[in-house]
Amino acid sequence: MLPKGKLPKKLLEEIVFKYLGVSDKDVVLGPSFGEDAAVLRINDKFLVVSCDPITGAEKWVGWLAVNASANDVAVQGARPRWFLSCILLPPDSNKSLVEEICKQMDYAARKLSMSIVGGHAEITPNLTRPIVIGSSAGITDGGYTASSKAGVGDAIILTKGVGIEGTAIIASDLRNHLKKNFSGVLLDRAESFFYKVSVVKEALIASKLEATAMHDPTEGGVAGALHELADASRVGFYIYRQKLFVDPITSRLCTFLNIDPLKLISSGTLLATARPENAEKIVRKLRRARIRAEIVGKIVHRSKGRRVEHVDGSVVDLPRPAHDDIWKVVAKGT
Repeated sequence: MLPKGKLPKKLLEEIVFKYLGVSDKDVVLGPSFGEDAAVLRINDKFLVVSCDPITGAEKWVGWLAVNASANDVAVQGARPRWFLSCILLPPDSNKSLVEEICKQMDYAARKLSMSIVGGHAEITPNLTRPIVIGSSAGITDGGYTASSKAGVGDAIILTKGVGIEGTAIIASDLRNHLKKNFSGVLLDRAESFFYKVSVVKEALIASKLEATAMHDPTEGGVAGALHELADASRVGFYIYRQKLFVDPITSRLCTFLNIDPLKLISSGTLLATARPENAEKIVRKLRRARIRAEIVGKIVHRSKGRRVEHVDGSVVDLPRPAHDDIWKVVAKGT
């Protein structure tokens, strides 16, 4: 039986990527492990298209569906403009649930200046919680950014912190369990992390300042995203653990639930690479825009591995997450 979450890399390569229909010369960037969206050539422009399901959250599912797929477009260097949704609802759903999901999607789309242009909605047999699958698209006039373009010597930039989306999901969906040990004020602050899940602004800034590669850390968290970017670019990495900022709220919740913030879904964090001189410019510009940004490591030759330096100076391999730690708590209830 397969584990919950994303299909493993091996299975994607052995099966999924083998069945892709006809070849098309205008597919500039098609299905590939570690890439966030497809890139299609339309005359002298590029159309960037993404698709992302929201399955590990319930209360904010509409908001996340828009932001998650919009992020995937933005990290390719395009401004997301259009959104489609596939809304799947359990049999016991009512009118108010439909309205809440649609209101969330509308609010998220307006915040990003996007239009909702179509989709599908249904009551689905045997479903126990709502699922929304979002698809976003945007156009870029110039080139595009991809996870596969990181080069040896590039600096690695991280924005905002680690485990952002996971922190919000935990506070929202496990509130009844957590309120015995945490104050309502803390849980409200944790749930407000949902408002940080967009990386559109910082991704477009980084793209304009010549980021070589960008990636959106979703399932598998920052640890998983580093491996996915390295896989796509066929490189290694060296990370300074003390630079990976973990909000104290995230740290407290993860410690209590015995999960690793580095393996926690982290929409809202942008992972980007750039030549060292450009990386400094990107960090300065992001900070001027009041977005926390740090250079957290560097890209190295793949023969040097994928390693992390801890505060005490020890250097160890950074394991690839087998699954996102959100499933340890949300799928089981606690």
